[in-house]
Amino acid sequence: MPKLYEYFGLIVLFYANEHDPVHVHGVYQGAECRAELDIQNGTVIGVSFRDVKGRRPLDPVQLANFKTLVSAYADDIVRKWVDYFVLHKPITSERITRRL
Repeated sequence: MPKLYEYFGLIVLFYANEHDPVHVHGVYQGAECRAELDIQNGTVIGVSFRDVKGRRPLDPVQLANFKTLVSAYADDIVRKWVDYFVLHKPITSERITRRL
């Protein structure tokens, strides 16, 4: 389960057995949300956020943090998805310590 980012306690990650579409999970103290990236012609044109079945949803503050991070790092998330799932390269986690 490669961790992509840590943002003020929020962990953004892929599960190792993921599938299309390109998406990430935001986890904070047992709560979880999923962000699916809508890609058209290689460009991220939108992001949709969904609760994860069987998991408590992120609270409003953490959901806002997750939305901000995914929006700011969408292109990087796609690059990491391709690196990990297509090219089988290791992913380096980043700790973001400034507010986005």
